[in-house]
Amino acid sequence: MATLGFIGLGIMGAPMAGHLLAAGHTLFVNTRGKVPQVLLEAGAKPCANNTEVARQADIVFIMVPDTPDVQKVLFADDGVAKGLSAGKIVVDMSSIAPMETKEFARQINALGCEYLDAPVSGGEVGAKAASLTIMVGGKQATFDAVEPLFKLMGKNITLVGGNGDGQTCKVANQIIVALNIQAVAEALLFASKAGADPARVRQALMGGFAASRILEVHGERMVKRTFQPGFRINLHQKDLNLALSGAKQLGVALPNTAVAQQLFSTCAANGMDGLDHSALCRAVELMSHHTIAPDA
Repeated sequence: MATLGFIGLGIMGAPMAGHLLAAGHTLFVNTRGKVPQVLLEAGAKPCANNTEVARQADIVFIMVPDTPDVQKVLFADDGVAKGLSAGKIVVDMSSIAPMETKEFARQINALGCEYLDAPVSGGEVGAKAASLTIMVGGKQATFDAVEPLFKLMGKNITLVGGNGDGQTCKVANQIIVALNIQAVAEALLFASKAGADPARVRQALMGGFAASRILEVHGERMVKRTFQPGFRINLHQKDLNLALSGAKQLGVALPNTAVAQQLFSTCAANGMDGLDHSALCRAVELMSHHTIAPDA
């Protein structure tokens, strides 16, 4: 059994940490709020700060919202870097900027430690079911050492390339997800406004070439008006900001990504940035003065 650390026990981090505990590993933890009681009962060992987590653990997992959060976790006065010793491994499973990730890895490597960026896809459902897709950037040997732990949290686990490539893959994932949510929203809105039953339209489309995981899960949310967050709009906005700022640096055009971001911004401007990202449909509905289905 390994001695591990986990920093960031929110919607995603808590169930991911729980899987590591359930497998019998020793787990030292820290988070901004209270450590969930279920993890304490499972044997998680709370630490006063992130330095202490790193001092106790051989492999430290991080799952926090954004690039500045990771930077603080790693390099603040009570951060992970202060507690590391040579040979330890830092695994950042947050979704953050690829270029900054490369610099974080360089600084951790300079301490004689290894670094993996390993962002995930699958949301709260995937975190709870241990079925996350995990996109990894780093050295092959480091990946091989951590892969058995990744398998406790996910199913589709891929070493994409070097440090930063995992984050690049996650940004690409978020572009695809956002545009699919937009497509499903527009299709169901069109069907509803034309007088068809959107639930039956969705059911019919699930048997054809338009079938997708987004249509299955988020299409149902749009029809049933269940927008409690699995993945919040404000977090998807953050990810699309990474895509659009990266596109500017690379000199490429992402026109539909920009439109999806504006739709998320419309939701945010109307106080909905804390809803699930499937609520992007609300922006299209506001523009059309029609809802896919009646609100509960």
